[in-house]
Amino acid sequence: MISYLIIDDEYVAHDIIKGYCDKLSNFKLAKNCYDAIEAIEYLQSNHVDIMFLDLNMPKLKGFDFLKALQNPPKVIVTTAYSEFALDGFELNVVDYLLKPFSFERFVKAINKIDLPKKTSNITSTPSQSPNPEESIFVKSSKKIIQVKLNDILFVEAVGNYCKIVTEDDDIQVREKISSFIEKLPEDTFIQVHKSFIVAKSHIKEIEGNRIIIYNFIIPIGKVYKNNLNKFF
Repeated sequence: MISYLIIDDEYVAHDIIKGYCDKLSNFKLAKNCYDAIEAIEYLQSNHVDIMFLDLNMPKLKGFDFLKALQNPPKVIVTTAYSEFALDGFELNVVDYLLKPFSFERFVKAINKIDLPKKTSNITSTPSQSPNPEESIFVKSSKKIIQVKLNDILFVEAVGNYCKIVTEDDDIQVREKISSFIEKLPEDTFIQVHKSFIVAKSHIKEIEGNRIIIYNFIIPIGKVYKNNLNKFF
């Protein structure tokens, strides 16, 4: 589960953020904090993965609170004040959401976070496959779907849409392939054609100018062939 903390002095803000998180699988609310002092006390003995932080709060302002933390969790700022955005990014804030923000904008911020991965005490060489727990959230029609990276065989551009192909399903997303590739880890996914991104771990064979993945044949574009050779 991905645990999160909401720090905001407005009750409505808590309801909105929790409502958005409830639509995402594996998200669990750790605590509602209504000022930074309450959050500091909670974080002294508890761990969270993500912190949704308001800036203009009583007792201690948001960024002053953040500067006081030695090892802060991933932080998404939620505020009505745009003038402090630069300060936020200097403090390694993941994203800066201006109130009121839509669910789509909220999901975009979530997708910027490297979600928690399971760790092991065994030392090994880096895996070329995505961690089974890694996933992204995509909007398909009126639904938000969580897709595990390890399940993706390839992504195909279809006009202004992308089609995510897994072994069991096709998911159509209203997004251009040029922006969708930014959501994918570059060490395990590669664009091999203007219309195709493939998962390295699912490649069965490469023959001439085509890639075989299960029963699918993916073309290799001329301008992408050198990148493919470097990838291997």
